[in-house]
Amino acid sequence: MRARLFWKLGLTYFALLLAVLLAVNFYSARVLRRDYQRFAEDRLNAVLSLALSRPPRVDDPSDLRSWTEWIGRSGARATVIDSSGRVLADSQYDPETMQNDSSRPEIREAFVSGSGQSIRHNAALGRDLVYRAVRYDQAGASPVVICLALPLAQVEESVSELRRRIYVASLIVLLLGGMFWVVYFRVFAARIERLKDFSQRVAQGDFRPVTDDGPRDELAELSDSLNETAAWMDRTIRSLSGERNRSSAILRSMVEGVAVIDSQEKIVFCNRAFSEIWNLDSTAIEGRPVIEAVRNSDLLSLIRGALRGEEGLRSEIAMGIVQQRSFSVTATPVIALEGALAGDRPSGAVIVLHDVTELRRLERVRHDFVANVSHEFKTPLTAIQGFAETLLAGALEDPRNNRRFLEIIRDHATRLADLTDDLLKLARIEAGKMEVQFGPVQLAEVIDRCVEIAQLKATRKRISLEVDVPAHLPSVHGDASLLRDVVQNLLDNALQYTPEGGHVRISAHAEPREAIVSVDDTGIGIPLADQERIFERFYRVDAARSREAGGTGLGLSIAKHIVEVHGGRLWVESEVGRGSKFSFSLSLAA
Repeated sequence: MRARLFWKLGLTYFALLLAVLLAVNFYSARVLRRDYQRFAEDRLNAVLSLALSRPPRVDDPSDLRSWTEWIGRSGARATVIDSSGRVLADSQYDPETMQNDSSRPEIREAFVSGSGQSIRHNAALGRDLVYRAVRYDQAGASPVVICLALPLAQVEESVSELRRRIYVASLIVLLLGGMFWVVYFRVFAARIERLKDFSQRVAQGDFRPVTDDGPRDELAELSDSLNETAAWMDRTIRSLSGERNRSSAILRSMVEGVAVIDSQEKIVFCNRAFSEIWNLDSTAIEGRPVIEAVRNSDLLSLIRGALRGEEGLRSEIAMGIVQQRSFSVTATPVIALEGALAGDRPSGAVIVLHDVTELRRLERVRHDFVANVSHEFKTPLTAIQGFAETLLAGALEDPRNNRRFLEIIRDHATRLADLTDDLLKLARIEAGKMEVQFGPVQLAEVIDRCVEIAQLKATRKRISLEVDVPAHLPSVHGDASLLRDVVQNLLDNALQYTPEGGHVRISAHAEPREAIVSVDDTGIGIPLADQERIFERFYRVDAARSREAGGTGLGLSIAKHIVEVHGGRLWVESEVGRGSKFSFSLSLAA
């Protein structure tokens, strides 16, 4: 750039300077020549006036010759010519040797109008001369023409000298101008180079201002304008970057899956939640066609509808086979400002996927809960109503059945009360309103009291109940009354689902940070498919047997919630036909 600019500006500068010098040379030579010609003409006019003040006698050759010699001493050549063009006398040459001059323009003009003038090149002398001719009328004789000539040799010498001086001056000016131009160009090129480096820095994102120490000219004003532009761009880019980072952070932190699709159905942007939904890498799917990343016909239909400009597109899609997930989908077209003004199609679409799997699960749980509660309440209420109507219809007077009917009504009423108490307890636990009084709890004492209560039922069913609790078992951190409910529920379930002659064992042991309590039985066992749902409300593996034994179906759910409130966990290990083992863990007291 520097070399090209140097030659362009340098050649232009020297061309202009050379043109100026040539013009000066040309016009100065013309002016000098014109001045010399004017001077020669004035001199000829003066000599001619002197010559006419003492005119010659044409009829006297000796007087005519002496007169021309007298005029020649003034430096001008004097010639007398008659009307036929014959030279009568000449101050420099012999008239006999000279040719006829009637064809000369100044001679013809003088005979016609009285005077004539011309500047011609004399071949004999090899130089330009200024000619001045005047007609002289003598009484009694034919008119003659007196012609004076003055050479311009001094003009040529002066012009040549002037041109030599102009050439020398031009060379000096060119040398000085060249030196000045080199120095000036170095400064100028350095300023241009700084502006070029500044523009490259701005293109790379470096908006530091450019410094210009030169004079306050147009380049300095340009530097100021560029600095202001760079400062404005820096502020604008920082603002846009901040907004982009905030928007990107918000989009990437959203639990909803968000994706931006362009008009070519390619993924321009997607957040982490969207890529996790489809088990893909967000950096790998950006720029790919959406049909390659998303293989769901319902979602593709929504995207294409949004790209056609349809508003308010909402739907719900399901994904997965083993673990099905549900998503609420919203598709909105993106219309650029110029597209909105021109009425064009959208430039893209924004897709938002909201995971409603848990919401749908809760809806199913609520529906199942209402159905189960209705069913659990309906059975004892129907029994109470039926036996009460039987008693009112006359069975009250039957001494053999009236007491049995009343005992059945009492048992079902007790079952309703237990069911109500368990529902209220479960509701308080799930709402976080249950009062828990944490403190050191001796697990051995809790287990012993629960075993005392369960021993009667075990004896009635001829089930052996074994207790394996170390004497020095460390204390745990918890609420003693709530932990008794957990242990009692596990023992009651073990005795309930263990047939007569079976065996139930409760044990406890300490680990470095927690204590684990386990209840083993040799009951019917729990199928593997049911083990994941055994802790749900009202879920029973053998519903008929559970109701027959008086269970509410909420014991394991309550036990799990209580253990989780204590920061522990409850799990089951079971095999159909060989029994089950329920275990829970509790943190040791500090």
